[in-house]
Amino acid sequence: MSDPTDPSNRLGAYLKHRRAKLDPTAFGLPAERRRTPGLRREEVALRANISPTWYTWLEQGRGGAPSADVLERIAGALMLTDAEREHLFLLALGRPPEARYRKDEGITPRLQRVLDALDPSPALVYTATWQIVGWNRAATILFTDYAALPPQERNVLRFVFLNPAVRAAQEDWESVARFVLGVFRATTARVGAALEVQPLVEELSRLSPEFARMWGDNDVSAHGGGVKRLRHPVLGPLALEYSAFAVDGRSDLNMIVYNPATPADAQRVRTLLQAQPAASP
Repeated sequence: MSDPTDPSNRLGAYLKHRRAKLDPTAFGLPAERRRTPGLRREEVALRANISPTWYTWLEQGRGGAPSADVLERIAGALMLTDAEREHLFLLALGRPPEARYRKDEGITPRLQRVLDALDPSPALVYTATWQIVGWNRAATILFTDYAALPPQERNVLRFVFLNPAVRAAQEDWESVARFVLGVFRATTARVGAALEVQPLVEELSRLSPEFARMWGDNDVSAHGGGVKRLRHPVLGPLALEYSAFAVDGRSDLNMIVYNPATPADAQRVRTLLQAQPAASP
């Protein structure tokens, strides 16, 4: 029989160690003397609403792979952090859990400093619903003054489908709109935010016939990298290479960084940024 001390039983060892770190009194359990620290197996099973026998087998490396639903309940019972929850899924199923949708929590000061350090390359941080929650000075000057907008208006779909200036700036608006909408559909489904974004979908369907038509096509896309071609009101035609990155520890966030595609484009962008006054401290 396998057990949590077996080096090959990494899942069992992890569950046992997490269980041992929990204080029983924090869960209203008696402060009695125990043979081992932490919660008992049956107490974890009760909190997770699963069979004590099955949970024991799981720690012992028996009974097969658990379902994602069972792992979620165990993660909750053991009070795991997001990083610990992800590790649990990787040990048990060989894959991370589905991303959790977080409603516009914003970004940390540390991540904002990363964005600021990327100047003069415009950079944005956006949620799974394409709500822009972080940007740097270069993005403000080259794209939009996001800080001047109400938070609910800082949404890429609103810019693309409802803002005439943004539409006019796209060299191929139809392709851009379809791509953005395809990524939006894929990411909201992946993080379980379909219900949360339904009011936005209904509003855009009412206000934009193009949105309604494209939304009905049910296309999906993946956001990785490419070239964005703009008709900038000051710089004229401009090509920017972009790359999208996941934000470690925040599966609901992505960062996109734009770099001028040619040395000539880079020089024009630098000249524009240098001509703008620095923000007040």
